[in-house]
Amino acid sequence: MNNAEKVVVFGGAGFLGSHVADALTKKGYEVIIFDLVQSKYINEKQKMVIGDINDLDRIKQTVKGAQFVYHFAGLADINISKKKPVETVKNNILGTTYVLEACNEFKIKRIVFASTIYVYSDLGSFYRSSKQACEMLIENYSDEYKLDYTILRYGSLYGHRANNFNFIKNAITQALVEGEIKRKGNGEEIRDYIHVIDAAKASVEILNDKYINSHIMIKGTQTIKVKNLLMMINEILGNNIKIKYTKGDQYEGHYQLTPYSFRPRVAEKLLLKTYYDLGQGLLDSVYDIYQELHKENSDNLVKISLSPPKKK
Repeated sequence: MNNAEKVVVFGGAGFLGSHVADALTKKGYEVIIFDLVQSKYINEKQKMVIGDINDLDRIKQTVKGAQFVYHFAGLADINISKKKPVETVKNNILGTTYVLEACNEFKIKRIVFASTIYVYSDLGSFYRSSKQACEMLIENYSDEYKLDYTILRYGSLYGHRANNFNFIKNAITQALVEGEIKRKGNGEEIRDYIHVIDAAKASVEILNDKYINSHIMIKGTQTIKVKNLLMMINEILGNNIKIKYTKGDQYEGHYQLTPYSFRPRVAEKLLLKTYYDLGQGLLDSVYDIYQELHKENSDNLVKISLSPPKKK
Protein backbone atom coordinates (compact mmCIF):
# COMPACT_ATOMS: atom_id res chain seq x y z
CA MET A 1 0.00 0.00 0.00
CA ASN A 2 1.16 3.52 -0.81
CA ASN A 3 0.99 5.53 2.42
CA ALA A 4 -0.04 8.60 0.43
CA GLU A 5 -3.28 7.04 -0.80
CA LYS A 6 -6.21 9.33 -0.08
CA VAL A 7 -9.46 8.03 1.40
CA VAL A 8 -12.66 10.03 1.88
CA VAL A 9 -15.03 8.85 4.62
CA PHE A 10 -18.54 10.24 4.17
CA GLY A 11 -20.30 10.20 7.53
CA GLY A 12 -16.89 9.97 9.19
CA ALA A 13 -17.97 11.97 12.24
CA GLY A 14 -20.46 9.28 13.26
CA PHE A 15 -20.28 6.11 15.33
CA LEU A 16 -18.95 3.58 12.84
CA GLY A 17 -17.51 6.12 10.40
CA SER A 18 -15.21 7.69 12.99
CA HIS A 19 -13.80 4.30 14.00
CA VAL A 20 -13.21 3.34 10.37
CA ALA A 21 -11.49 6.69 9.81
CA ASP A 22 -9.19 5.94 12.76
CA ALA A 23 -8.46 2.43 11.51
CA LEU A 24 -7.58 3.83 8.07
CA THR A 25 -5.27 6.43 9.62
CA LYS A 26 -3.47 3.71 11.59
CA LYS A 27 -2.89 1.88 8.31
CA GLY A 28 -1.19 4.96 6.87
CA TYR A 29 -3.90 6.33 4.59
CA GLU A 30 -4.52 10.05 4.16
CA VAL A 31 -8.02 10.36 5.61
CA ILE A 32 -10.54 13.09 4.84
CA ILE A 33 -13.75 13.08 6.88
CA PHE A 34 -16.86 14.51 5.22
CA ASP A 35 -19.86 15.18 7.45
CA LEU A 36 -22.54 17.71 8.32
CA VAL A 37 -20.86 18.51 11.62
CA GLN A 38 -17.32 18.78 12.92
CA SER A 39 -16.09 15.41 14.17
CA LYS A 40 -15.48 15.22 17.91
CA TYR A 41 -13.03 12.39 17.30
CA ILE A 42 -10.83 13.79 14.53
CA ASN A 43 -7.08 13.60 15.11
CA GLU A 44 -4.20 15.71 13.84
CA LYS A 45 -3.49 13.34 10.95
CA GLN A 46 -7.01 13.63 9.53
CA LYS A 47 -8.67 16.43 7.57
CA MET A 48 -12.27 17.60 7.96
CA VAL A 49 -14.74 18.79 5.36
CA ILE A 50 -18.09 20.13 6.55
CA GLY A 51 -20.68 19.42 3.90
CA ASP A 52 -24.07 18.01 2.96
CA ILE A 53 -24.45 14.62 1.25
CA ASN A 54 -26.79 16.35 -1.24
CA ASP A 55 -24.25 19.02 -2.25
CA LEU A 56 -22.81 17.51 -5.43
CA ASP A 57 -20.23 20.26 -6.00
CA ARG A 58 -18.89 19.93 -2.45
CA ILE A 59 -18.76 16.16 -2.83
CA LYS A 60 -16.83 16.42 -6.08
CA GLN A 61 -14.32 18.86 -4.58
CA THR A 62 -13.68 16.40 -1.76
CA VAL A 63 -13.51 13.20 -3.82
CA LYS A 64 -11.13 14.62 -6.43
CA GLY A 65 -7.75 12.96 -6.07
CA ALA A 66 -8.99 10.17 -3.78
CA GLN A 67 -8.25 6.51 -4.36
CA PHE A 68 -10.99 5.11 -2.10
CA VAL A 69 -14.34 6.36 -0.80
CA TYR A 70 -16.25 5.03 2.21
CA HIS A 71 -19.92 5.95 2.37
CA PHE A 72 -21.51 5.86 5.85
CA ALA A 73 -23.64 9.00 5.50
CA GLY A 74 -27.44 9.15 5.54
CA LEU A 75 -30.34 8.27 7.81
CA ALA A 76 -29.53 5.19 9.88
CA ASP A 77 -32.31 5.13 12.49
CA ILE A 78 -35.14 2.80 11.41
CA ASN A 79 -37.68 4.53 13.66
CA ILE A 80 -36.91 7.99 12.26
CA SER A 81 -36.81 6.64 8.72
CA LYS A 82 -40.30 5.14 9.12
CA LYS A 83 -41.66 8.61 9.85
CA LYS A 84 -39.66 10.49 7.22
CA PRO A 85 -39.74 8.65 3.87
CA VAL A 86 -38.94 11.73 1.77
CA GLU A 87 -35.93 12.61 3.92
CA THR A 88 -34.83 8.97 3.82
CA VAL A 89 -34.96 8.84 0.03
CA LYS A 90 -33.24 12.22 -0.31
CA ASN A 91 -30.35 11.43 2.02
CA ASN A 92 -29.91 7.71 1.46
CA ILE A 93 -30.73 7.24 -2.22
CA LEU A 94 -30.14 10.61 -3.85
CA GLY A 95 -27.13 11.30 -1.62
CA THR A 96 -25.61 7.97 -2.60
CA THR A 97 -26.16 8.77 -6.28
CA TYR A 98 -24.25 12.03 -5.88
CA VAL A 99 -21.36 10.17 -4.24
CA LEU A 100 -21.38 7.62 -7.06
CA GLU A 101 -21.35 10.40 -9.66
CA ALA A 102 -18.27 11.95 -8.07
CA CYS A 103 -16.55 8.57 -7.73
CA ASN A 104 -17.17 7.82 -11.38
CA GLU A 105 -16.08 11.24 -12.60
CA PHE A 106 -12.75 11.08 -10.77
CA LYS A 107 -12.20 7.36 -11.39
CA ILE A 108 -11.59 6.30 -7.81
CA LYS A 109 -10.35 2.75 -7.26
CA ARG A 110 -13.32 1.62 -5.21
CA ILE A 111 -16.36 2.81 -3.25
CA VAL A 112 -17.14 1.02 0.02
CA PHE A 113 -20.79 1.28 1.02
CA ALA A 114 -22.29 0.61 4.45
CA SER A 115 -25.50 -1.35 3.94
CA THR A 116 -27.44 -3.47 6.44
CA ILE A 117 -28.64 -7.03 7.05
CA TYR A 118 -32.16 -5.60 6.73
CA VAL A 119 -31.75 -5.87 2.94
CA TYR A 120 -32.52 -9.56 3.48
CA SER A 121 -35.80 -8.72 5.17
CA ASP A 122 -39.27 -7.41 4.45
CA LEU A 123 -38.92 -5.39 7.67
CA GLY A 124 -37.04 -2.15 8.20
CA SER A 125 -39.54 0.01 6.31
CA PHE A 126 -38.10 2.87 4.24
CA TYR A 127 -34.64 2.36 5.75
CA ARG A 128 -34.47 -1.15 4.31
CA SER A 129 -35.85 -0.17 0.91
CA SER A 130 -33.45 2.77 0.67
CA LYS A 131 -30.47 0.50 1.34
CA GLN A 132 -31.69 -2.01 -1.24
CA ALA A 133 -32.01 0.80 -3.77
CA CYS A 134 -28.49 2.01 -2.98
CA GLU A 135 -27.05 -1.47 -3.47
CA MET A 136 -28.71 -1.72 -6.87
CA LEU A 137 -27.49 1.74 -7.87
CA ILE A 138 -23.93 0.77 -6.95
CA GLU A 139 -24.20 -2.38 -9.03
CA ASN A 140 -25.61 -0.31 -11.92
CA TYR A 141 -22.65 2.09 -11.79
CA SER A 142 -20.32 -0.89 -11.78
CA ASP A 143 -22.05 -2.41 -14.82
CA GLU A 144 -22.26 0.84 -16.78
CA TYR A 145 -19.02 2.60 -15.80
CA LYS A 146 -16.77 -0.16 -14.39
CA LEU A 147 -16.80 1.51 -10.97
CA ASP A 148 -15.50 -1.05 -8.47
CA TYR A 149 -17.24 -1.42 -5.12
CA THR A 150 -17.51 -3.38 -1.90
CA ILE A 151 -20.86 -3.48 -0.12
CA LEU A 152 -20.74 -4.14 3.63
CA ARG A 153 -23.75 -5.43 5.56
CA TYR A 154 -23.35 -4.93 9.29
CA GLY A 155 -24.91 -6.74 12.22
CA SER A 156 -25.69 -5.03 15.55
CA LEU A 157 -22.85 -2.69 16.48
CA TYR A 158 -21.96 -1.46 19.97
CA GLY A 159 -19.08 0.23 21.73
CA HIS A 160 -17.42 3.61 22.31
CA ARG A 161 -18.97 6.64 20.52
CA ALA A 162 -22.32 4.88 20.01
CA ASN A 163 -25.17 7.11 18.85
CA ASN A 164 -28.28 7.84 20.87
CA PHE A 165 -30.41 5.18 19.14
CA ASN A 166 -27.90 2.40 19.82
CA PHE A 167 -29.68 -0.28 21.87
CA ILE A 168 -26.79 -1.27 24.15
CA LYS A 169 -25.89 2.34 24.90
CA ASN A 170 -29.51 3.13 25.74
CA ALA A 171 -29.84 0.06 27.96
CA ILE A 172 -26.68 0.90 29.93
CA THR A 173 -27.68 4.56 30.22
CA GLN A 174 -31.12 3.58 31.57
CA ALA A 175 -29.48 1.26 34.06
CA LEU A 176 -27.08 3.90 35.36
CA VAL A 177 -29.57 6.76 35.45
CA GLU A 178 -32.86 5.06 36.35
CA GLY A 179 -31.76 1.81 37.97
CA GLU A 180 -33.83 -0.18 35.48
CA ILE A 181 -33.90 -1.18 31.83
CA LYS A 182 -37.16 -1.11 29.87
CA ARG A 183 -37.44 -3.26 26.77
CA LYS A 184 -40.34 -3.73 24.38
CA GLY A 185 -41.05 -7.39 23.62
CA ASN A 186 -40.13 -10.41 25.72
CA GLY A 187 -36.36 -10.48 25.37
CA GLU A 188 -36.38 -13.53 23.11
CA GLU A 189 -35.18 -11.47 20.14
CA ILE A 190 -31.86 -12.72 18.77
CA ARG A 191 -29.06 -10.42 17.64
CA ASP A 192 -25.51 -10.83 16.33
CA TYR A 193 -23.42 -8.24 18.14
CA ILE A 194 -20.04 -7.04 16.95
CA HIS A 195 -17.86 -4.48 18.70
CA VAL A 196 -17.39 -1.37 16.58
CA ILE A 197 -13.59 -1.72 16.76
CA ASP A 198 -13.82 -5.18 15.19
CA ALA A 199 -16.24 -3.85 12.58
CA ALA A 200 -13.83 -1.02 11.74
CA LYS A 201 -10.89 -3.40 11.36
CA ALA A 202 -12.90 -5.61 9.03
CA SER A 203 -14.05 -2.54 7.09
CA VAL A 204 -10.43 -1.69 6.32
CA GLU A 205 -9.38 -5.29 5.67
CA ILE A 206 -11.81 -5.45 2.76
CA LEU A 207 -9.60 -3.06 0.78
CA ASN A 208 -7.74 -6.22 -0.21
CA ASP A 209 -8.25 -6.79 -3.94
CA LYS A 210 -10.04 -10.10 -3.34
CA TYR A 211 -13.05 -8.15 -2.02
CA ILE A 212 -13.51 -6.04 -5.16
CA ASN A 213 -17.14 -6.09 -6.38
CA SER A 214 -18.21 -8.18 -3.40
CA HIS A 215 -20.97 -8.13 -0.81
CA ILE A 216 -19.50 -8.76 2.64
CA MET A 217 -21.31 -9.57 5.90
CA ILE A 218 -19.69 -8.08 9.01
CA LYS A 219 -21.56 -9.21 12.08
CA GLY A 220 -19.17 -11.08 14.34
CA THR A 221 -19.70 -14.44 16.01
CA GLN A 222 -21.50 -13.42 19.20
CA THR A 223 -25.17 -14.36 18.77
CA ILE A 224 -27.27 -13.85 21.87
CA LYS A 225 -30.85 -13.33 23.01
CA VAL A 226 -31.63 -9.79 24.14
CA LYS A 227 -32.72 -11.01 27.58
CA ASN A 228 -29.36 -12.73 28.11
CA LEU A 229 -27.53 -9.60 27.04
CA LEU A 230 -29.50 -7.55 29.57
CA MET A 231 -28.73 -10.13 32.24
CA MET A 232 -25.03 -9.68 31.49
CA ILE A 233 -25.35 -5.90 31.93
CA ASN A 234 -27.21 -6.47 35.21
CA GLU A 235 -24.50 -8.79 36.50
CA ILE A 236 -21.78 -6.30 35.57
CA LEU A 237 -23.67 -3.73 37.64
CA GLY A 238 -23.88 -6.02 40.65
CA ASN A 239 -27.41 -7.35 39.99
CA ASN A 240 -28.84 -4.03 41.17
CA ILE A 241 -30.86 -3.31 38.02
CA LYS A 242 -34.52 -4.06 37.34
CA ILE A 243 -35.34 -5.33 33.85
CA LYS A 244 -38.89 -4.70 32.61
CA TYR A 245 -40.42 -6.13 29.44
CA THR A 246 -43.54 -4.86 27.70
CA LYS A 247 -44.90 -8.11 26.32
CA GLY A 248 -46.67 -8.05 22.99
CA ASP A 249 -45.32 -4.61 22.17
CA GLN A 250 -42.44 -5.17 19.74
CA TYR A 251 -40.31 -2.48 18.14
CA GLU A 252 -42.02 -1.79 14.83
CA GLY A 253 -39.92 -2.50 11.79
CA HIS A 254 -37.31 -4.53 13.70
CA TYR A 255 -36.87 -8.27 13.25
CA GLN A 256 -37.54 -10.75 16.07
CA LEU A 257 -35.32 -13.75 15.38
CA THR A 258 -33.92 -13.35 11.88
CA PRO A 259 -34.02 -10.76 9.09
CA TYR A 260 -34.00 -13.41 6.38
CA SER A 261 -37.12 -13.26 4.27
CA PHE A 262 -36.10 -11.37 1.15
CA ARG A 263 -32.82 -12.40 -0.46
CA PRO A 264 -30.92 -9.96 -2.66
CA ARG A 265 -27.37 -10.83 -3.69
CA VAL A 266 -25.97 -13.07 -0.93
CA ALA A 267 -23.01 -11.68 1.02
CA GLU A 268 -19.84 -13.50 1.97
CA LYS A 269 -19.14 -13.38 5.70
CA LEU A 270 -15.80 -11.89 6.74
CA LEU A 271 -14.37 -13.43 9.92
CA LEU A 272 -11.53 -11.78 11.79
CA LYS A 273 -8.88 -13.91 13.49
CA THR A 274 -9.60 -12.24 16.84
CA TYR A 275 -12.74 -10.64 18.24
CA TYR A 276 -13.55 -8.27 21.05
CA ASP A 277 -15.18 -10.41 23.76
CA LEU A 278 -18.83 -9.42 24.29
CA GLY A 279 -18.52 -9.42 28.09
CA GLN A 280 -15.40 -7.25 28.03
CA GLY A 281 -17.04 -5.05 25.41
CA LEU A 282 -20.09 -4.52 27.63
CA LEU A 283 -17.88 -3.77 30.62
CA ASP A 284 -15.96 -1.17 28.63
CA SER A 285 -19.25 0.32 27.41
CA VAL A 286 -20.50 0.59 30.98
CA TYR A 287 -17.26 2.36 31.92
CA ASP A 288 -17.47 4.80 28.99
CA ILE A 289 -21.12 5.69 29.58
CA TYR A 290 -20.62 5.98 33.35
CA GLN A 291 -17.75 8.43 32.78
CA GLU A 292 -19.81 10.38 30.24
CA LEU A 293 -22.78 10.70 32.60
CA HIS A 294 -20.53 11.55 35.53
CA LYS A 295 -18.97 14.42 33.60
CA GLU A 296 -22.37 15.78 32.60
CA ASN A 297 -23.89 15.64 36.06
CA SER A 298 -23.00 13.17 38.79
CA ASP A 299 -26.48 13.66 40.29
CA ASN A 300 -27.90 11.89 37.22
CA LEU A 301 -26.49 8.57 38.36
CA VAL A 302 -28.94 6.40 40.22
CA LYS A 303 -27.93 5.63 43.80
CA ILE A 304 -27.10 1.95 43.57
CA SER A 305 -24.39 -0.06 45.26
CA LEU A 306 -21.92 0.34 42.46
CA SER A 307 -18.34 1.53 42.34
CA PRO A 308 -17.22 3.10 39.06
CA PRO A 309 -16.27 0.18 36.82
CA LYS A 310 -12.58 -0.21 36.18
CA LYS A 311 -11.51 -0.35 32.57
CA LYS A 312 -9.24 -3.25 31.73
